Amino acid sequence: MRRLVIAVAVVLGVLAPGAPAWAHAQLVAADPAKDAVLAAAPAAVTLRFNERINPDFITIVVSDPAKQRVPASDVTVDDVSGTLTLTGALGNGVHTVAYRVVSVDGHTVQGSYPFTVADPGLPAASVAASVAVAPAASVVAAPVGEGGSGGARVGLLAGVGVVVAVAAVWLFRIGRRRSGL
Repeated sequence: MRRLVIAVAVVLGVLAPGAPAWAHAQLVAADPAKDAVLAAAPAAVTLRFNERINPDFITIVVSDPAKQRVPASDVTVDDVSGTLTLTGALGNGVHTVAYRVVSVDGHTVQGSYPFTVADPGLPAASVAASVAVAPAASVVAAPVGEGGSGGARVGLLAGVGVVVAVAAVWLFRIGRRRSGL
């Protein structure tokens, strides 16, 4: 039993340094929100993250239904929030907000999400313009909640699997030695 406790302690000790890899900035609020249907076009897009973001390395882009970039001013950053003021008009249809930020720990986090403008005072969106098309390679396309740290999580899970497998083999061999096999 004592060896099992030691093995568990070793496994936990190996995993403890990996925990800070999950400390990247994550999008916690957006205005307009993901999948929102708005009766009027927004004048700005504001994204709020769970930690301070680097103002020198932030990009927020709004694309129209035809996947064209909507004209906007430079992004302003206030600690954990970034705001993009739109200077071009948004018509009816599904628009995409794409973002890329560098969190304080130096890791890049990116994602995108849609929102819809359904302003009764504007002409209806054409069917061709409102049909969702696969984003171009140059557009950030990770959904909200899926940041650039996904590879780190997969690597961490693979590392956990290796450690658990090694511990299991080690415990199995110890058990065989005790039984004299």
